[in-house]
This record gives sequence, C-alpha cells and structure tokens, in this order.
Amino acid sequence: MMLSRPKPGESEVDLLRFQSQFLEAGAAPAVQLVKGSRRHGDTPPDQLPPQDHRDVVMLDNLPDLPPALLPAPAKRARPSPGRPLSHDEDPEERLNRHDQHITAVLSKIVERDTSSVTVTLPVPSGVAFPPVFHRSQERRVKPAASGKRSIFAQEIAARRVSENRVASAEQVVPSLDTPEGAVPCETPSSRDRSKQLPGRSHGFHRPNLVTGKGLMSKAAEQEVQTIHEENVARLQAMDPKEILREQQQLLAQLDPSLVAFLRSHSHAQEQTGTKATKKQSPERPSVLVTKDEPITSTCTRESRTGDKLKEKPEATVEAMVEATAEAKLQPRIPALKLPMTPSKDWLHMDTIELDKLHWTQDLPPLRRQQTQERMQARFSLQGELLAPDVDLPTHLGLHHHGEEAERAGYSLQELFHLTRSQVPQQRALALQVLSQIVGRAQAGEFGDRLVGSVLRLLLDAGFLFLLRFSLDDRVDSVIAAAVRALRTLLVAPGDEELLDSTFSWYHGVSAFPLMPSQDDKEDEDEDEELTTEKVKRKTPEEGSRPPPDLARHDVIKGLLATNLLPRLRYVLEVTCPGPSVVLDILAVLIRLARHSLESAVRVLECPRLMETIVQEFLPTSWSPIGVGPTPSLYKVPCAAAMKLLRVLASAGRNIAARLLSSFDIRSRLCRFIAEAPRDLALPPEEAEILTTEAFRLWAVAASYGQGGDLYRELYPVLLRPLQTLPTELSARPLQPLAMQRVAALLTLLTQLTLAASSTPPEPASGPAESCVSAVPSSVTWTQVSGLKPLVESCLKQTLKLLPRPDVWSALGPVPTACLLFLGAYYEAWSRQSSLCPEDWLQDMERLLDESLLPLLSQPPLGSLWDSLRDCSPLCNPLSCACTPEALPSLVSLGCAGGCPPLSVAGSASPFPFLTALLSLVNTLVQSHKGLCGQLAAVLTAPGLQNYFLQCVAPAPAPQLTPFSAWALRHEYHLQYLVLSLAQKVATLQPEPAASTALHHAMALVLLSRLLPGSEYLAQELLLSCVFRLEFLPESASGGPEAADFSDGLSLGSSGDPQCRRGALLVQACQDLPSIRSCYLAHCSPARASLLSSQALYRGELLRVSSLLLPVPKEPLLATDWPFQPLIHLYHRASDTPSGPPGADTVGVAMRVLQWLLVLESWRPEVLWAVTPAARLARLMCVYLVDSELFREPPIQRLVAALLALFCRPQVVSNLKLDCPLPGLTSFPDLYASFLDHFEAVSFGDHLFGALVLLPLQRRFSVTLRLALFGEHVGVLRALGLPLTQLPVPLERYTEPAEDSLALLQLYFRALVTGTLRACWCPVLYTVAVAHVNSFIFCQDPKCSDEVKAARRSMLQRVWLLADEGLRQHLLHYKLPNSSLPEGFELYSRLPHLRQQCLQTLPTEGLQNGGVKT
Repeated sequence: MMLSRPKPGESEVDLLRFQSQFLEAGAAPAVQLVKGSRRHGDTPPDQLPPQDHRDVVMLDNLPDLPPALLPAPAKRARPSPGRPLSHDEDPEERLNRHDQHITAVLSKIVERDTSSVTVTLPVPSGVAFPPVFHRSQERRVKPAASGKRSIFAQEIAARRVSENRVASAEQVVPSLDTPEGAVPCETPSSRDRSKQLPGRSHGFHRPNLVTGKGLMSKAAEQEVQTIHEENVARLQAMDPKEILREQQQLLAQLDPSLVAFLRSHSHAQEQTGTKATKKQSPERPSVLVTKDEPITSTCTRESRTGDKLKEKPEATVEAMVEATAEAKLQPRIPALKLPMTPSKDWLHMDTIELDKLHWTQDLPPLRRQQTQERMQARFSLQGELLAPDVDLPTHLGLHHHGEEAERAGYSLQELFHLTRSQVPQQRALALQVLSQIVGRAQAGEFGDRLVGSVLRLLLDAGFLFLLRFSLDDRVDSVIAAAVRALRTLLVAPGDEELLDSTFSWYHGVSAFPLMPSQDDKEDEDEDEELTTEKVKRKTPEEGSRPPPDLARHDVIKGLLATNLLPRLRYVLEVTCPGPSVVLDILAVLIRLARHSLESAVRVLECPRLMETIVQEFLPTSWSPIGVGPTPSLYKVPCAAAMKLLRVLASAGRNIAARLLSSFDIRSRLCRFIAEAPRDLALPPEEAEILTTEAFRLWAVAASYGQGGDLYRELYPVLLRPLQTLPTELSARPLQPLAMQRVAALLTLLTQLTLAASSTPPEPASGPAESCVSAVPSSVTWTQVSGLKPLVESCLKQTLKLLPRPDVWSALGPVPTACLLFLGAYYEAWSRQSSLCPEDWLQDMERLLDESLLPLLSQPPLGSLWDSLRDCSPLCNPLSCACTPEALPSLVSLGCAGGCPPLSVAGSASPFPFLTALLSLVNTLVQSHKGLCGQLAAVLTAPGLQNYFLQCVAPAPAPQLTPFSAWALRHEYHLQYLVLSLAQKVATLQPEPAASTALHHAMALVLLSRLLPGSEYLAQELLLSCVFRLEFLPESASGGPEAADFSDGLSLGSSGDPQCRRGALLVQACQDLPSIRSCYLAHCSPARASLLSSQALYRGELLRVSSLLLPVPKEPLLATDWPFQPLIHLYHRASDTPSGPPGADTVGVAMRVLQWLLVLESWRPEVLWAVTPAARLARLMCVYLVDSELFREPPIQRLVAALLALFCRPQVVSNLKLDCPLPGLTSFPDLYASFLDHFEAVSFGDHLFGALVLLPLQRRFSVTLRLALFGEHVGVLRALGLPLTQLPVPLERYTEPAEDSLALLQLYFRALVTGTLRACWCPVLYTVAVAHVNSFIFCQDPKCSDEVKAARRSMLQRVWLLADEGLRQHLLHYKLPNSSLPEGFELYSRLPHLRQQCLQTLPTEGLQNGGVKT
C-alpha cells in the first residue's frame, strides 16, 4: 500500500487520518529512528536495542487545556551505560588513572617479544644504490578496496606477493601482441550477445530508471519487476515504427534538460555494467582498433546511424531507438587519429578517455580565405601580426589554442586568458607578448592591416588594470613583465629623446604637460593653484569616481587612483629587481611626473619613494663599474634617477626647492659635476648621460633662481669644458653625447647669467604671486662677467663648420646654446646700472663686426632660411597628423622612430639655430639702436619672405595634437622674433619696407594661433605690431582712394562723400590708438597667466613659478577675435535685456566696425578662417545690442560699408547659413531673434531691412522664409527697402522656382489678404508674385496629386480675385526687373500655354469672367 504525499490545502486532521491508516495496515516504516549514545555513535543499527513502542500522537489522550507554563526542573548529568559513577572513589586516584602526561605514557611501555620472529637479511644487489623504481614496473597489483594506494604501497604489495609465491587472481595481463597504433577495446561476451538475440526480452535485462526506491522493502523488488515485465510486453506488441513515433512524441513533450539527464543516467549505468563485466571475465578477448579507424567502442559503432543498424540485424529494438535518437540529437564525431598508441603503462591511463585525446591528433588543414570577411587578428610570441594564410610549423608553439586550431598565433582574448594562468611562466609570457604588441602598435607597424586601434581595444578590455593586478604578483618574473608592459604602454618611444634633445633650445626647458586636453567636468588651472595644498585638493566628482571611469578619460589619473606609487616603491625597496626592471620603473615615474603638477607632487610625496631612489640609485660613493652589463643598479649612480629629479623640478618652484633641501641634491650635483665623465668609474655612455642630466637639473633649479651657491664652489669645474671645447670641436668625429653635455652646460650658464641680473620682485599683489619666493639670487654679475670670451670663442669655432652640413648636424644644439647665452649675457649687461653703457655698446659693435655680419653674408645661412618651408608644421600640416594608435586619454608626442630630418626637431631643422640668432639680434637692436640698419638685412632674406607668404596664405591650420602643439610653439617663437625685429626696424626707419604689409598680415595670423603659455607674446603683438600705423602702408600709398574707386566700379554711384569707404578708412587709421585700447581691454589674457608668461620670457627668474606650461586645449584667442568686443557687448545685453546700455557701447561698437573695415579692405586673408556666415551673424549682433545703437550715424555708415563688402559676388557665393557657427546654436534661432527685434524697434530702417532680406535668398533654407511669412508677418508692413537699394541682385530671390507648398500657400495668403503689398514691401511682393505665378502655371508632370490639386485650386482662386491689379500681376508676370516701379515685367497678352491652363478651370469659373487678355 502506498500513501500519497500531502497535498496543498490539507490540514493536520488529514495528516492524523493518514497516520491512523498507516498504523492499521501494519506496514514497515520507510525510516527508522535510532537513539544511540554519543559514545557509541558508530554502533551498527542491528546491534541497537529493539524499540518496544512507537511515539504515536493520539487525539483522544490530549488534555482539554494547555499545560501550565512552570519552570522545568534542573537537569542532572546522567552516567553513560557501562560506566556508572562511584560515589566512594577518591577524585585524586581517579585523576591519576586518567592522567595522559608523557611520563605516564613512558612508564607503561612494554617491549614486544621478538624471540620467535624470523629475521631476514637483505639480498645483496651488487650495486652501490638501490635500483631506480620505474612506473612501468607497477601495473600488476590491484589496489585494495579500502581506497586509493600510493605507488610505493603498491610496489611493496607486489614484492610481498612475489616473495610469498602467491598468484594474484586479480592481475590483469595485457596483450603482448598489440600492433603499433592499436588501442585495446573490449567486446561483449558471448553470454551478453545471447541476451541480445530475438526472444530474449529484446535485450531488456533490467529496468534502467525505475528502481523501487521509496516503496516498502519487501514489495519493492517485486513491484519493479512487475512494471518492467509490463513495459517489455507492451514493447514486444508494438511495431518498430510505432516505437520510433511514440519516442519522438515523448521527446517533444519532455523538457530537454530532463532528456539530457536521463541519457547521462543511462550512459553511467552502461559504464558501470561494463566495468563489472570486466571484473567477472578477465580473460575475455579484446578487439584491436588501428589508427585508420575511429577509436570508439564496438557498441558505439553499432549504434551510430541507421545504416549501421541495417548491417547488423541482431541489434535490438532498444538499441535501434537509442541509436536513432542519438543520430538526431548529437552531431557525428569525426574519426580520431592519434599520433601515438595509448598504453596502460602510462600514468593515469587505466581508462582511455577518447574525448580528452582530441588535442593529440594532427591539426586540420589550413583553410584559404576566399572572401573579404574580417578575421581575428593573431600574433606571434614576438608581437608580430601574422597573416591569416601563413603556415608555420607547430614546434614554434603558436598552435596551443582551441579556436581556429589550424591558424598559428594567439589572439588578444587568448593572451588575456593566459595572463590568469596558475603557471607563473605562462603569465609572464602573456604579459611579454602583450607588451611587444603594444610597442609595435605604437611604432605604427600594423598600419592599415587591422580594423580599429589595438591600444583602444586593449584599454577598453581592461589591460591597464590587468597590468596593475600583475604588479601585485608574488613571482618576480611576472612583476618584471608587468613593469615592462606598463612602460611600453605609458612611455611612447621617441618622446623622451625628443624632449631631451630640445632642452637647450629657445625656452626648451619649458614644455606642455602630457595630460589630456579634453577634461570632462574639470577645469584645472595650474597657474592659479601652485602650492602643494591646492594641488592636493580634488573636486568631489574626481574623488568619488572609480579608477575605471578616471582611466577612461585619463589613463595616468586612473593608474594613480590604484595606489600604483606605493607598489612601485615596494618593488624598488623590498624586492630589489634587476637593472631592466629598475630602469622601467624610473621611466614610468618620469612619465607620471610629466603628466601634470598634481602627479609630480604625488610622486614626490609618496612615502619613502624618493628617499629610496636617491639613496640607492644616486649614491655619492660606489664600486667601479666596468663596460658591459651591470648585474645590479643598487648603490650605483643611474642617469635615469637624475632625470627623474630634473623632470620633477620642472613641475614647480616648490618641488625644486624641496629636492635641493630635503634630499641633499647639492652634494650629489657636486659629486657628479666635479669630476669629468671619464673619471666617474662608470661606463662611458652612462657617465656622459649622468653628467648631462646633472647639468640639466642644476639649470632647472637656476631657472627659479635657486642653486646659485653651487656656482662659487664649482666655478673652475664649469670653465674647464669651455676651455677645452674648441679642441674637442676640431677632433673627428664628434660625439653626440658630449655635444649634449656641452649644450646643457651652456644652458646652465645662461640661466645663471639671467639670475645675476634678476632683481627681487615687488610685494605680491595677487594669489598667483603669493607662493613665489622673493629671495634674491646669490649669483652676482661679477661672477659671470668672465664667461663671455670663452663662449664667444666656442661660437666662432662652431660657425666655421656651418658650410659642412654633416659636421654642422653633428654639433647638435651647441651653436644654438652659444647664441642664447650671448643674448642673455648682453641683456643682463644692459641691466647693470652701475656699469658704463659705452662698454657694452662697443662690445656689441665688435661682436657684430667679427661674428654676425660674416655670418649673415654666408650662403649656407640663406639655405637655412630656404629650408624653413620644408620643415614647418604650418606649411606641412600632415607632418603633425595623429598616429592611428593615438588615444585622447593617453597623451604622447607620437615620435616613434624619431623625427624625419626635414621637420622641426629633425637633424636638418633650421628652427633652433635661426630662432637663437633672431633672439640675439633682437637683444642687440633693443640695446643698441644704431645696429638696426645693419641687422635689418635679416628681414630681407628670400627664404624668409617665401616662408611668410605661405604661412599667411588661406589654408586650414594643422590639427592641434600634443606633437603639433609642441612643434608649433617653437615655430611661433621664430615668427614672433621676426615680427619683433620688424617692429623695431619699422619704428626706426622712416620709409616703410616692401615687406611691411606681409609682416602685418603675419602678425594678425600669429595672434590667432598662439597657444597657452604665450600670453606675453600675444600682449606684445597687440601693443606693437597689430595696431601700428607703420604696418599699414596702404594708408599712405593711396589705399583709401583705391577703395573708393573699387566701390565706384562695383556700385556705380558715388553717394555721400562721408559715407565712402575711403573716408571711413582714413578715419579708422587716425583712430588706431583708440582701437588698440579697445582690443586690449577685451582681448588681453588673464592677469595671472600674463604675469607668469611675462616672467618666463623676460628672464625674471624670481617670478617664475613653474616650467610646466598650461594644457594646450585651444589657442589663446579665437579665430574671430576681431569680433570679440562686439560679442562681449551682445552677451552683456542678453544678460541684462532691460538695463540701460553701457556708456562705452557706441565707442566699442564703432572701434570694432572700424577695425573690421580695415581688415576687410586691406587684410582679407586674415579673416579667411572666419566664414561669411559667421561674419554676417557677428554683424547682426550690432542691431541686437541696443535698440538705438544702429541709429547712430557712424554706426550706420560703417555697417553699410561692411554690408557692401559682404555682398560682393565672391563673398555671397560662399555664404552658407546651414553650417554650424561658433557661439550659436543655429542661424535660424538668431534670425528669429533678429526678426523680433526688427519688428519692435526698426521703424522701417532700410539698412536694418537689408540685413533682414539677405538671408531670404532662394538658395538658403526654407525655414528662414517660413519664419518670416508664418510667425512674423508683421515684419512685412515695415520692410520697405526699395528695390534699387537691395544689396544683391533680385534674381537671387526669384530663381529657381519655389518648391515648398507650405511657403507658396503662405505667399498666396499674404498677397490675397493684403498683408503683402508693393507699396509696403516691394522686394518681397515681387518675390511672392514671381513664385506664385511660376507655381500656378507649372507644367511638371512628375508632381504629386496633392500639389496638382493645390495648384488647380490656387489658379481658380487667382482667376476669381476681386483685386484686378493683383490678378493681373499674378497672371501676366514675366520677368523680375528692379528698375521698374513694380519690380517685374508683365506680358501684354497671355501666352498660349497659360490660356490653356485657364481653360481647364471649371465652366462656372470661366463664365463668371471669361478669359481676359
């Protein structure tokens, strides 16, 4: 009897009823509860005392009331059965009896009796050591059933068996005659095969799924057998087709997961049965399966497909059903061909698992790709990109992957997976391969062979944090590979070499920070926040953002947020890695310090990081190091560590001061500079670089006016290289490292010379100057006055090598550094008020006669001027294009592979030498006005003229990238120095030079291109060149008259003499001082930035706060900077629309319009970058500033002159109002505001109306015309501009025909309702009549039915108009003609086609009026 399980909804009464039924039946319970003692928990159930009664709950015996809640009696310990407690036993004796101390144990030792034991001596082997035990000798003894036994235990058991001469019945004897490549696979025995024949229950020996579990023990087996016999009888009565059909129906109804579970259960039972059969019949024969056959079992081969079943008629119905289902649900497994023969002698190969041996078979043949589909990129172990069809041997180790096993190489996904391996060698190998892939990608080796950016893909996949996690590994090789990969990712090849080679250029000490310029939700101004406390301060958004979000916008910030610096300090301080890892870590720290001032401060303040670097890698004493690889860099001077200090010092004055005071850098500078590089007991190359970096670090400190006390101590040491330099220059060949060292020394002397002339700054008046030290420099003029003769002799020696290009390029920056030193020396000399000016004036003349004039007359100098165009980034914008792997979140200069020779930083670049020469010439002309005439020859160089002509030519500016910003800054230095010299020459010479206009155009173009950090240059251009009358030679050479003559030819009328453009230009030239004041008030940079830049360019070292320039997000001034004051007025009026206009509104607007008129007339190429649409929008702002401003007569005349220039045919043709405009959401929005303002305050002003009509031309967007005729119809009443004053031809409004049905209907409604009349708005009346006439008589057969219906309806309404004049105009319109009063010509008689169109109207319409001609 089986009782059903309780169902939902049944109560306790039902459960008690089920219990009563169960007790009445007297059945045995399925579960037996046993209550045993804790001490005898292992007692078998059959030895437990029998249970006499059952715990049965009876409803009748329950009391009516619940029991009282009384406290239970205290429990007492109950003795265990068999161990009663004795109340008379002494507790001390009891403790002694149970004492487990070691003394008690040792006192009870009883020696075993060995008198009867046989002692067996070991058998002599004849060898010194026991024979080596091999695994192949152990395969005979079966382990005991108790569990798994070790190899040693199995060997001992085998020896005991052999010694006792006992034959093991369980020994398995393998076949000795197995051929090569065969796998033994056992077949069913004869008894098993007999059970599969017909009449033997069709192979159903026992049920597979029904086990009887849960039934009563006595009836379970019988019930299961009964169910099995019923199933077998039903299957015997069914046809095989019916069985298959029922099976398919059952499989369709069951859950797929349940089907999979049943199949796995069946397979498990089959494997268990096979093993049991093997145990019962050990001598059963085996079947050999050779390599040429699939290695599968016989039963599997018999049940693969239906064809196999047809060949073996003895297969049962059950096997056929199962085989058919397997063929439908499982794919066919290909034949497995192994390259070796599996043997049972192998370790853990007792059971051959064929699925796990697939990897040992031969690779499939390489598929040749016939399509252009994209394939997964695969790389070699050296990071090389492998072609999809490359066939490489397998011994290279490039085929160990699952996907596309036939293709060699590893994908990025597989390499990422390998970095998580448990094997350290695999993790290190994966990191090394990824590092090489990154390096090759940055070098541009992949080019167009890959779709997308490899670096961007890696960073999106989390490569940055994978490296960070790998740094926390405990294996040194993995840490080394992670550090190298991190260096490869962060430090772009060539960047540091470029910055180091240009250190001695004109202001080459300063550099832009390598941080992203697109900074979201953050605007850092490092000029305003220079103290450490302000640098540490973070915005709430940055502090709460996780590292992945930070790394998405800035990789360096994301890394610093992961505590990278403490981990690098730990690696350096604790693990003490090898030289390559140390150099990689120092390179990473240098890159972090170049990121920003904040990053440099974090590197400096990382606990024990800088102390470890200074103590371990910049010691003052060390053991001599020979040539060759160094086993360790610890306690050995390292040039990279000195460079790290120099880069940190460049970030700010405070950092430099802390380095000099807190880390004892002064003593280390003395140690490395006092001795010559060859005497430092270091490898020659390392010694040269170390000395060079020491000079550079001192030069950076001297740029802040610090480190001057070392000059007195090392003065003889500094003079020694200068004295030996001429001798070194005469030697061949020149050593590049030695030239870099000499250039660094000259840069140091330049900064020390400027420090000797610096005066203490005035008391701080703002936050920008509050943190700048006011301590005067300890270097005096007397200490540096003797340096000039030595440097001048070096310059003369280098200038002799100018005609030899190969030797000249080998000199590097030495000639540049000599010129810069002389310029700084003469500038400092001229500042010495206590000295006689006659001395330095005569010395300048001597330098001019002996060195400069011979230099200016040399032909090689002319070739340098000629090569400016070839090396200029402005003239070659593609040279500054971004690399394919450039990432906005990881800034690099992109100088992989070095710079080409013809580039700004190339070996053949003329920019460093010519810039230094111009700097010296400007200094001489500034101090000695009498030298101006002789040095003006520099401006007449043909190469320079051609270079300026190409720079001012209309051309798109190069894209602002990190490298282009760096290169353009140095190019702008040369241009500014040329313009500064031109300004001095123009001031001193009465006659303007022929190139004055070119220089003025160059000054205007340069002003709109200068980058952040050059605020002082922009200010000087505004003060000197831009608004100087000397740079406008047209004002004195007939320029105004030529403008009037041009207007007379184009406009055909002279008009009021005061309104002529010539008179306006003359007045603008007279008002240039006022115009300059206006622009200085609106276009000058911020005061803090201006003071910082001024201190840097004027050599005021005590005011320099940092050598790190602002981030070059965009140029200082916008491209449309001439309109900037006008835009300020517009924004001020928009912020306070109801307030009174400013007192200077009319003056500012008039000055801006005057300057725009000058530029449009004489410098149109300067405004080429401002589109005509932007110019028109800026001019419309004049009317939106104030309701009365446009009525002022000067404003009226200037706007009319500018509008006439904007409406020239060549300008109007390029007018595009649908393009994006800077500072505006869209032109339609501005035009809607313009219409509102016109409707409110214009009072029919004709000039205002001309600006309203200009955007309504037919080729512009229909949105503008719909805005006027749909939302601002009232404008038509005041738009009374005569046709003769229209600034553009009328045909631009009437041609081509209008195709907007909505606008045509608005035209017709305005005409019919009388809103649009010829006397009110003659221009738009003509336009509306022309388009309505063209629409109603259009013969286009391709138009839609809606348009046809609207045309027919409009034509009928025109014919029925009561206004005879309007009907006559609409029907007889011919051509536009602005000379006629109506504005158009009329047909005297309707053409034949129009008459035909009228005849198609309904009959009643024609009867009302007939066809009138």
